[in-house]
Amino acid sequence: MTHLTLALDAMGGDVGPCVTVPAALQALASNPGLHLLLVGDPAALHPLLAKVDSALLSRLEIVPAESVIASDARPSQAIRASRGTSMRIALELIKTGRAQACVSAGNTGALIGLAKLLLKPLEGIDRPALVTVLPHQQQGKTVVLDLGANVECDSAQLVQFAVMGSVMAEEVLSLRNPRVALLNIGEEETKGLAAIRDAAAQLKNTPSINYIGYLEGNELLTGKTDVMVCDGFVGNVTLKTMEGVVRMFLSLLKSSSTDVGRKAKQAWWLTLIGRFIQRRLAKRFGHLNPDQYNGACLLGLRGTVIKSHGAANQRAFAVAIEQAMQAVQRQLPDRIAARLKTVLPKSD
Repeated sequence: MTHLTLALDAMGGDVGPCVTVPAALQALASNPGLHLLLVGDPAALHPLLAKVDSALLSRLEIVPAESVIASDARPSQAIRASRGTSMRIALELIKTGRAQACVSAGNTGALIGLAKLLLKPLEGIDRPALVTVLPHQQQGKTVVLDLGANVECDSAQLVQFAVMGSVMAEEVLSLRNPRVALLNIGEEETKGLAAIRDAAAQLKNTPSINYIGYLEGNELLTGKTDVMVCDGFVGNVTLKTMEGVVRMFLSLLKSSSTDVGRKAKQAWWLTLIGRFIQRRLAKRFGHLNPDQYNGACLLGLRGTVIKSHGAANQRAFAVAIEQAMQAVQRQLPDRIAARLKTVLPKSD
């Protein structure tokens, strides 16, 4: 891997340095060409690095920050008082060219607002969108956006999301002519809000987009589409609901074998069958674990920003770092900008 430098908001998230620092060290150990800038309170970060191998420390630098944006702070107020915070400094490192991407598990609204303010949207993009890549039951993946950056979207924004999602599907998933669908309450053309129907009409007349129509929420994990487009309100609720169901399923699966063994102490063969079924189901559905796809990319900016779940554990935050590396290596902002010039009409 070529030399790559990322800025990490080490103080963001529900846990902060206790998760971000071990995840950073894990990423450094797995990627010899990676350099990390840990942005945060040196007094909180140094103790977590006291026993770290010098070879890893040589590729890690602490960038001091005076404060942190609270996860429950109002985005508008947080942005106004953001100078000196770990999140803002991490984004400024991209702006000044010291870092090629930023990863933060902090306040979503503040991160989106600050990223738009400091890095600026690409020409042709009204507002950036949060996007992630979800696994589906066909052992493939689907690009889903928006996941919460824009609560309400007009038809022009939905079309822009379709363009960005298509580029990501091509560059990250290596798909040719990826299928694009709009998330709706039915597959009939007359269903849904006016913005969705207008976006559908525009996408039908966009030759470079392989638009296949509407899909409903229960088809998100079926593999029927490569790109699923929706507004941020619907996308966020859909994602959180899906993650909750998957986590509950995996939790029940994990405890099922123990329950069988406890209830059947005399029947050893029932215990063996239970464990066999558990292993088979875990192998079949383990790829749906939300920790394995943590990290939503904020697409549509002139730089790369990855939003991690606030409650991410070490494994999940390390996955978000990997996502940032992949986005930089694939040059997503540049490729989206190039596609926008050919697809969307120029603004006056």
